[in-house]
Amino acid sequence: MDSQNKFMPQDYIPIMIQSFIVLGFVLTTMIMTHLLGPLRKSKAKLENFECGIEGMGNARSPFSVKYFLIAILFVLFDVEVIFMYPWAVNFRDLGANGFLDMLLFLGLLLLGFIYIVFKGALKWDNS
Repeated sequence: MDSQNKFMPQDYIPIMIQSFIVLGFVLTTMIMTHLLGPLRKSKAKLENFECGIEGMGNARSPFSVKYFLIAILFVLFDVEVIFMYPWAVNFRDLGANGFLDMLLFLGLLLLGFIYIVFKGALKWDNS
């Protein structure tokens, strides 16, 4: 093995110095905000605030399972599309085998999509 390609422990010193500086900044900032910040607490300050809309009801009220199902399916199919980018970049280098592999991948993805459509996972209402 060539001595120029060998990593030495002293090569990591700049990374360790930067990590200590970052951790020191974060800890100092968190401690100073608690020490220097105002300590006045009131009911209005402790109340939840979001988008200027007054809070109403219980935040623990149940959501429809359909909402979470649609969100999970979106993430699933969105992540699958990410796998297509490296294939498209290396399309010519992969040749016919790469093309057939992507056809298999897309076929399985399409089968999964057809399955969730027939199961009714994308129907929002219960009718």
